[in-house]
Parts: sequence; C-alpha cells; structure tokens
Amino acid sequence: MLSSFPDRCQLTFEISTLQKIFVYTHIVFLFILLGSFNEKRIKKVMAAKQAKQDNTGARYDEMMILPNPSPCAAFGSRLPTLAFKPRRSRWITSKPPFVSCQLPSRLDTLLYSSTAINEPITPYSPNLPYEILPLQTVVEILGDSSDDHLNTGLSNQQAEKVRLEVGPNSLPAKQKTSVWELWLQQFDDGLVKILVGVAIFSAAFSASEAWDVLLGSTDVSNGALSVFLSNKEIRSNVLQSFVEPGIIIAILLLNAAVGAWQDLSARSSLEALEKMQPRLATVLRDSSWMNDYDAKLLVPGDIIKLRVGDSIPADARLIKLSSSTMYVDESSLTGESVSVGKLSGDEGLVGINNTFDITSSNDSKIETIPIQDQSAMLFSGSLVTRGSGIAMIVRTGVNTQIGKIQSTIFEAQNETDERKTPLGEQLDRFGTKLSYIIGFICVVVWLTSIPRFSDSAFETWWEGALYYAKVSVALGVAAIPEGLPAVITLCLSLGTRRMAERNVIVRKLPSVETLGCTSVICSDKTGTLTTNQMTGVSMAMLESDAQAKDTVVIEHSISGSSYNPSGSVEGIERGESESIPDGAVKYACDIMSLCNDARLIGNDDYNESDSDSKPQFTIEGEPTEVALAVVVEKLGPHESDDIEKSPSILANQNKLHFTNDWERYATLEFDRKRKSMSVLCIRKGSNDCMLMSKGAPSMVLDRCTRAKLRDGSIVPLSQNLIDQIEAMISSIGDRALRCIGLAYKEGNDLEPVLLKENGQYDTFLKDSNKFVSIEDGMTFVGLVAIRDPPRANVSRSVDTCLEAGIRVIMITGDSKATAVATAKDVHIFNRNDGPFIERAFEGREFFGLPEERQLEVLSTGNLVICRAEPKDKQQLVKMLQSLGEIPCMTGDGVNDAPALQQASIGVAMGISGTEVAKEAADMVLVDDNFSTIVNAVEEGRSIYANMQAFINFLLTCNIGEVIGVFMASILGLPQLLTPLQLLWVNLVTDGPPATALGFNPPDPDLMKRKPRSSSEEILTPSLLLRYTAGGLYIGIATLGVYVSYFLDQGVPLQEISSWSSCSDSPLCDIFSDIRAPQTLALTTLVTTELLKALCTVSVSSSIFVIGPQKNPWLLLGVAVPFALNLAIIYIPALEVNFGLVPLSSDDWIKVLCWSLPIIIIEEAMKFYDASKIKAEM
Repeated sequence: MLSSFPDRCQLTFEISTLQKIFVYTHIVFLFILLGSFNEKRIKKVMAAKQAKQDNTGARYDEMMILPNPSPCAAFGSRLPTLAFKPRRSRWITSKPPFVSCQLPSRLDTLLYSSTAINEPITPYSPNLPYEILPLQTVVEILGDSSDDHLNTGLSNQQAEKVRLEVGPNSLPAKQKTSVWELWLQQFDDGLVKILVGVAIFSAAFSASEAWDVLLGSTDVSNGALSVFLSNKEIRSNVLQSFVEPGIIIAILLLNAAVGAWQDLSARSSLEALEKMQPRLATVLRDSSWMNDYDAKLLVPGDIIKLRVGDSIPADARLIKLSSSTMYVDESSLTGESVSVGKLSGDEGLVGINNTFDITSSNDSKIETIPIQDQSAMLFSGSLVTRGSGIAMIVRTGVNTQIGKIQSTIFEAQNETDERKTPLGEQLDRFGTKLSYIIGFICVVVWLTSIPRFSDSAFETWWEGALYYAKVSVALGVAAIPEGLPAVITLCLSLGTRRMAERNVIVRKLPSVETLGCTSVICSDKTGTLTTNQMTGVSMAMLESDAQAKDTVVIEHSISGSSYNPSGSVEGIERGESESIPDGAVKYACDIMSLCNDARLIGNDDYNESDSDSKPQFTIEGEPTEVALAVVVEKLGPHESDDIEKSPSILANQNKLHFTNDWERYATLEFDRKRKSMSVLCIRKGSNDCMLMSKGAPSMVLDRCTRAKLRDGSIVPLSQNLIDQIEAMISSIGDRALRCIGLAYKEGNDLEPVLLKENGQYDTFLKDSNKFVSIEDGMTFVGLVAIRDPPRANVSRSVDTCLEAGIRVIMITGDSKATAVATAKDVHIFNRNDGPFIERAFEGREFFGLPEERQLEVLSTGNLVICRAEPKDKQQLVKMLQSLGEIPCMTGDGVNDAPALQQASIGVAMGISGTEVAKEAADMVLVDDNFSTIVNAVEEGRSIYANMQAFINFLLTCNIGEVIGVFMASILGLPQLLTPLQLLWVNLVTDGPPATALGFNPPDPDLMKRKPRSSSEEILTPSLLLRYTAGGLYIGIATLGVYVSYFLDQGVPLQEISSWSSCSDSPLCDIFSDIRAPQTLALTTLVTTELLKALCTVSVSSSIFVIGPQKNPWLLLGVAVPFALNLAIIYIPALEVNFGLVPLSSDDWIKVLCWSLPIIIIEEAMKFYDASKIKAEM
C-alpha cells in the first residue's frame, strides 16, 4: 500500500526474530486498544491503491485486512500506515489522512530490510498537479521522510537515484537529418522526377547518337577515344549531343542545393529552445548550499535558491521569499510583457480548486490551470526580475513547460514535414499532368510516323522505327519547361529580397508563395495591431465648480502617442505645477515621477531616414510606469516640443525636475492583494516625509478619506464625491482603458515608525501584511487613463484584408472589453455591425462550445479570442486547417512556437519575439506591424502571379515549338529547325524573358480578389486551353512563314510535302539549301515568343493597362535575346555555324506579319480572364 501524508517519518530497519515478535505483538495490542474503524473507508482506500498498484506494475506480496478492523477506530488519523514502495523494495510508515489497517500475510515481507535512509518515498509522477497541491503535500511527495527536508535538501546519493529514474534536467536532441539526406529529399518532387527521367532518356539517346557519329568515322579502326580526341568536328558533334541533358542535370543539381540550404537554415528552433535552459544553479545538498551547480544534474525534490537575474533551471514550487516580493519575467512562455508577481507557500493557491486525490491512477486526465494564474509556480527558462526566494523543483527536463513545448514542436514539425506547401502540391499535380501530356505527344508522334519507317533513308523498318522513337522523345522533351524549377526558385528568392525591403525576413523559401493563399490571419493584439507602447490618453482631476458651489470630477484629454513626450494635457497649463505648488497637478506629477521605477531613454543618434537606426525613444521598466513618466513630461514646466533639445533631454527633463526635490528611501512593492505600489520619500533639506501611492483606482479609493483639488484645497471624500469618482472609473473602463489611481499620505498621518529620521522603517516594512494599514487614510489626487494605441494604418490594412477576402482573428490575453474595443478601433469589428459580443469569446468559453459550433464560428467572419493561452493558438490552427483554410499565425513567445510551426505560415515578431519563436516561424516581421503582414500577403500573391506569368510564357512557347516541329514532320516537310537552332531558342530566347517576368509589378486589383484556393492547380483545363491556343498560333506562324518561302519561290504545296522524292524537277534544287526558310522560321519563332513575353507583364490585365515599361527588366530580357538573334543572322562567322542567312527588309515585313497577331490573341484571352475574375470578386 502507498500513502502520502503530513508529519510522516520513515522507519527502515533490520530485525532479528525476537525483534519481529516484539514489534508484531505491540502492533496487535494497539489495534485492540484503540477501538473500531470505519470499514467502508478501508475498502475505498484499498480499491484506489490497488488500482494504483495495477497501473504501476509493482510487485506486491500477499496482503490482508484484519477480519475485524474495528480495533483501528480509536487510532483515528494518528495510526501509522504500513506501505510498500514500488521499485524501491522497502517498507515505510507514515501518518495518513486515510488509515488502512492492512497487514502483510508474512512478517518477513513487512520487515524487509534496506540500508538507505531518508530517501524520497513516493514514485515520481510528473503528471501530478504540483501547482495546486498544498506545499506540505508537495514536500512529502518529493522530499525525503525527514521533518527537516527543506533545511537539508536531498543527499547526493538520493539525487543520483532519482536522476536514474527521471533522467537529466535537459531537453533531448532530435536526430538531425544529414546534409546528404536533405539534398536527396529535394528530388522528391513530381516535376523534378519527370526532369530526372527526361535527363536519363536524353542522355541515353545522346550517347546513342555519339556512338553513331564515332562509328561513322573512317578512322574508327584507331579506336573511338582516339577519334574523339583527334577529330575536332566529331568532338564538337558528340559534345553538342550532350548539351541538353547536361543543362537539365545542372539545373536539377543547383535547385537541390538551394533547397537543401534553405532546409538547413530553418531547422534550428529546437536548438534555440535548448539554449534557453540555464547552465548553472544554486542547490541545497546534504545541508549545504552548492553554488554554480550543473543545472542538468538537478532532480525533483531539490531545493534551489533564486536571486534577481537568475534564470530558473526547472519548474519549481516557491517555498518562501527572501525579500518582500518576487517578480518573474514569463513573457517567453505567456507572451505577456509584464513581469508576474509570485507568492510563496500556499498563498498562491488562493481561489484555486486544489481538491485532488493523489491516490488516483488516472494522471493523464488531470486538468491544470493557465500558466498566468499559477502564482506559486516558477517555470524553467523564466527570469527573476525582482526579489529572491527558495523553491523546490517539481519537474525537470522533458516534463517542464519548456519540455512540453519541445514535444509539441516535435509533433508539429512531423506534421509539417509530411504536409507539402500549396505550391509543392500544385507542382506535383502539374508534373503529373505534364507527364501525361509528354507521353501523349511521344505516342502520337511515333504512331503518325509509322508510314515513314520504310523510307529509303533507312536500311530496315526497325531502323526507321528507332529513328522516329528518338524524334518523338525529343519532341516530348521539348515540351518540358526544364528551367521551371530553377526559375521558380529564382522567383521566390527575388520575392524574399522584395519582402526584406518591406520589413519581412523570410526564413523558409516556399512560404513566400504560400502567403498568396492565406485566407485567415490570426494576429496577436499587443505589439502587432497595437504599438505595445502604453500611452496616457486622459487625466481626471477634482476641481471646484464655482457656479454649483460643489466639487466635480473633470476629465482632460492628453495629446500625443507612443513614448514620444511631445504633447500636452487639455485644460491644464504647463506652469500650473509651479504656480500652484500645493495643487493636485503638482502632487500628481510628484507621485507619477517618484512612485515609478521605469525610465524613458532618448536616442540622440536617431535618424528617421535610417531604417536600421534605434528608435528615438526606448524604455527601461514596465510600460505602464513609462506611460505615467511621459504624462509627467507633458504636464511639467519644461516644454517637451522643443525641437532644439536632444531626445535624451526631452525624455526626462520634467521627471528630473520633480524628483530632484525628493529622496526616495523605501518601497512598498505591488502585490495582488492590495493592488498598489507605494514609496516613502523625504523632501531634501527638510524632514518632511510623504507616502506616494499608485494602483488600481477602486482599491486606492477605498483607502482614501480625503481628496486634493487642483486649487490645492483638501476636502473630505463625501459619498457624492466617491460616486463621481467611481462613475469616472466605470466610464474609463467602458472605453477599455487602463485606469491608475493616485494618492498620498504625509505629515502627521504617517506612523512615526515610517519616518526616515526614526530609522526603524526598514525593519517595520519587512512584514508585507502591514502595507494595507500603512496606506490607509490617504488623500486621493486623481486618475490617469492609459492604453496601448492601435498602430498607424492598421485599420486600413484590415480593410484591405476584407477586400481581399481574408478574415482576421485577433488573439489576446486581455479582457473581452479591451479586446472588443481594440477590434472596433482597427476595423476588425465594424461599428455599424450587430452585437460584437457574438464574435468575441474567451479562450475557455470558445473551446467549451460543442465542436460543431466552434467550426461554425471559425468558418465565417472576423473573430476575437481573448484571455487566450498560447496553446489555444495551435488548436485554432488545426481547426482552421480542417476547414480547408490557409492560416497565417503570429507569435512571439516560446509557447507560440508549436502554433507557428503548425501554421501554414508562421510569423514571428522581430522586436519582441524570442529566438525560439523566430526559429520556428516561416518569416519574421522586423517592425512587429500587422500592416507588414498584409504587405507580405500582397507580395505572396504577386509572386504567384509572376510564377503563372512565366509558366504561361514557357509552356506556350514550348507548345508552339512542339506543334511547329510536329506539324512539319506530319506534313513531310523539310527539316523546320535544326537541333542547334532549337537549343538556341530554348536557352537564349526563352530563358532571359522568363526570368525577367519574375520582376513583374502586382496587378492593381490583386488585393481585391478572393484568396486562391490551396487546391487550385497551376495547370487548370482553362489555362491549358489558353496555353495551347497561344502555342498553336506560335507553331502555325513558324510553320506558315517557312512554307510561304517555298510558295513564293513557285514550289507547290504538294511538291513541298514530297520533297524527299523530288529528283527531276528544276524546283528540286531549292531543297538542297534550306537555310533561308529556316532563318525565316527561327526569326519568326523568336519574334513571336518575345512579343508574347511583352504581353505577359500581367496574365489578366491588358498590355495597355500594365505595359512592358512597368518592368524594365523584361525590356532588357527581350532586347538582349533579340540582339543576339540578330547577331547570329548578320555576323558571318555565327551565321555559318547556325546555318542561317541574312534577312532582307521584305523578309522582316513577312516576319512581323506572322508575329504581330500574337498580341491580338493574347489580348482576347486576357479580356476573357479579366471578365471571369471580375465576376468572382
């Protein structure tokens, strides 16, 4: 039996036979002496503990309950329980809240010996809710059986045994994929596989051609290698045959190298997480404190000491404070920038339901409370920002909150690794379709060529069949845009560069395109939709109303925004603090200046035009306190708008003016009970002392008995005045503003012990329970309303999302009222819409809805999720993905990393984000601005449109080439273009324009279209029809100008198609030199394709709306190939190598007549597409 009880002591002993009889006799005697015991209670505990035994798999010897357990009754809760510890092989005794009068059937088992003393007596379970159990119970579960465990700690032997059971206090490293494996993974792509197959076939045919060339040499008897090396012409022909497969292979290798490099740079999120774990700690071992102890060796049950600046080494329960308060920065876990106060012992359990049966075996179903509400817990990786204390470690390594996050990141990585991006899926489908098209072309070409297998040019029918098989494969290869993977990679890389100019750093290349599919943006509120710079917006003072002869509360608005001190307070002159030195304005400035640990810092090197320059004003301390300091700068006597003063002076000139009169000698730290902070100050040059206080307005008001007016008079706090102040507090709260109350206490109202000259205040203030009484009887001064204002242009960006069909979900830890108010300000909620409350949910409220209702809410409209935990983000992402959405998720904390990894697009904050969040994200916002996300979405859509543009161009041109060569072969015409000329077109004419199309500007209506479906294919039937129509004309134009040359020379069409059998006719001589028609065909093909490129600046907008001049790179990409084409026509050395002749002016007119109609065809197809897009908008 296993028990865990307070005040227990453990007895471990070796006993002789006489000792056994003696102990057994005394135990039975005690049973008889102490009366009856509740039998039902025995059975209940027995059943629970038996279930625990069955689940742990421990081996228990036979046990029995006494036939008559009633003698136990008199013992009550003081009866020692005999229990066996699984896996530790010893018996223990302890004092239980439930008594089990079980005795073993064999006394030898009961008195099993063990040499270890004071070992932890309970099997460690990381799933127990240590955050809600009473501290004494936690100590009993994890500590040893000694009464003084908190003062002695574990022994090294005990710690070693526990470490063997639970493992080291470190995060396990995930097995890394080798660079070689990453490189091979880049070939797991449909289009790449097709190109690999094409390269193999092409290389095989090239090898066959090369061998034929070598065999045809008269010197082959000397050996093929010697012929290849000695004969320049043969060497040139052989190498030329391998150019195409060589280019394809080079493109594939380069593309794989770029992809592997991108993967390598994006897989370090777990490494960043591990770096957050502290390296050293101060631990209590064998009654001695050990400094600089390796944190990896810590175990549950260890006692550690924490001070300001320490990083917490493991999840721990705060035992006691060594200072009045302790504050911990948990922003990496919660995303909240404000440090959290911690409470020692059981103080942090106030309001928490901590009824839990530790005998329960179903640990997996334990429900815990949000991290933000666990005031008694300290979490691994968090930082102590104020105070010091002693804590007991309860979870280490993988069982800590960071460890759980790591496990979630593992799961999310596995899911995302298996899930391809929308572009990856589309390219796979595109590759499949392309393989069918290529296969169809090869089969059709070969079948239609069967009648020519027996031509006189071939010795046998099989030789003809093999020749046309090569031709059909060559045509199939010509249809493949082999440069597509490289051009896509280049286009994405260009997109990352443009995004960098718009404050977006892209970490994972495919995410650039995925942005174009984004249908939902899940955004944090603080710092993304808002500035994360708390700003005072109004100030309420008590003033005399001469007409009504009464005191009224007047609210004054405060101008200015963010941390810039420029601004003023409406209705209050700057000199009032000097002209009325005993007025409420002067006292408010004193309180906001002295009861304040924050500092505003001005940067004199600030350069507005330099994006890399540090901000003009930065802060140290809590944002709320900085907001009050900025209000002081707007109220004080020195002008804060003086442009001649440096930022470093403007930041603190008025605060220094007020603090110079006082010396602060003691601080009553903020705590959750009284919700206020106070400071004791003495006026320099006198013994006048004052207690200055700020805090939650209702709590401050409750401890006030009087009020100070602007004119300096002091009046009692009548019920009428209290009602006015409370009404103002409610009004400020209704506007979702944070309200701060200001008050003071001075002179004879202060206890003598608090006066500095008394010298006893330090000892007196060690008891924080006295703080409320010290602050009692204060004088109320006024209220300050502050808020985190929305960023500039965010509302416009949200409106853009609405036009673009993108929904916005705001996720925040703030209250529902604050969240809804912000949602209205940034246009997530339209003020003219119905009740917003139906679209705003607290996290627990939302996830408490039926699943059908959750999905229904998520499927339409904008949404606000408040009081949300970081784990809620990942759940939201999964639900949105199940609805077919492409969610973009923002985050900055460590706890956000799993959601960022899970999301289709994870966006981390560059300023406030942790390294873990940045490493897990797909992209990082340099300025933490929501508008930047919208800009990135626009860029993602533009990149996809550009990819469609060059796919349109490449496929149309390749189809045109295939159709031209195919039709010439079917009609039996002389060779339309030589292999060298076709290679020239593919490399020089197609490559540069296709690359330049990646620089196309976005369409004007790009952000007015609905998001592209992730299932939308790159090559839809309508697009294939469009590409084929354009390609058909290119092929017809090329073939038409070629045939027209022969017709102009008087050769009938029938004679042209039977040119190979022409022998006696005088016209037969024309077929002996076909360089002129081939030059016309090549020039027409090149010109038509370049005109096609100029028309492809936009896939759907007319060339007269978005002309080629909008893309200077395209003009260059067209001009250079055209100039090169002129060079191979008119430069004698080149024209001979390419088999071309110079063209006359009449020839150029003919070329233009055949080429220009491509513009009309493109405009007609654009008009049709634009009509469809407009209908869908």
